[in-house]
Amino acid sequence: MSSALNSSSTSSDQNNNSAFNNTESNTINVDPSEVEKFNNLASEWWSNTGAFATLHEINPLRLNWIEENIKRGYQNAANKTAEQGLSGKKVLDVGCGGGILSESMARRGADVTGIDLGTENLKAAALHAEQSQLESTLRYQHIPVEELAKTQAGQFDVVTCMEMLEHVPDPSSIVQACYELLAPGGVCVLSTINRNPKSYLFAIVGAEYVLRLLDRGTHDYAKFITPAELDKMALNTGFVRQDIIGLHYNPLTKRYWLAQNVDVNYMIAVQKPLV
Repeated sequence: MSSALNSSSTSSDQNNNSAFNNTESNTINVDPSEVEKFNNLASEWWSNTGAFATLHEINPLRLNWIEENIKRGYQNAANKTAEQGLSGKKVLDVGCGGGILSESMARRGADVTGIDLGTENLKAAALHAEQSQLESTLRYQHIPVEELAKTQAGQFDVVTCMEMLEHVPDPSSIVQACYELLAPGGVCVLSTINRNPKSYLFAIVGAEYVLRLLDRGTHDYAKFITPAELDKMALNTGFVRQDIIGLHYNPLTKRYWLAQNVDVNYMIAVQKPLV
């Protein structure tokens, strides 16, 4: 059995090929309806034409931007491994879903741990990791990020949390845990959706109802987060600003690109100070 398919403690779990470590927590920062929503779509994670086709299409853009900011952050910290980018870095992917980003980071030489609260998502992720022969550098756990921070503080060079913050009750708690899990000088990359009339039109009306890029009900406008709000969360934890970028889509050409406008989808990179 591959290391991506970490079994839990009982022999019955081993016999059932448990796909990940399962850790329970008394207080979990999660909306059960959100977990159920993505669990129900678990079989589609690795379909290029399924419910997560958009994530497959944007993944090269976000992967390259993440690696660029890792290099920049480690250069700022005068770290000799800066030019290596993801290679050799210990990475945590928070809210990893079916592992699309996790796998791509592992393929670039990172040692990756993906965590999520959707059990079916993690089964799909672990199975694909095994099929991709990434057992030695990629594994998954069913654990809240706040719980992991209690035992793994300061253990990661890079933490990513993509397309997740707008799906949880308390995003600031996630950002705090990401900070705690990073080693000094480490880089954190977060992505979410801005909250304004344009983002409602594009991310919900356009993406879910007109273009049908996403299933209806994927997003709740009230949970969208403005860049100012996310920046404040990051600064309050102790992070230092590094970069921010918007993700854009042209439905006529079906082309995605990155630009400075952050009206709808955006990513931010922040760094944990050395001292």
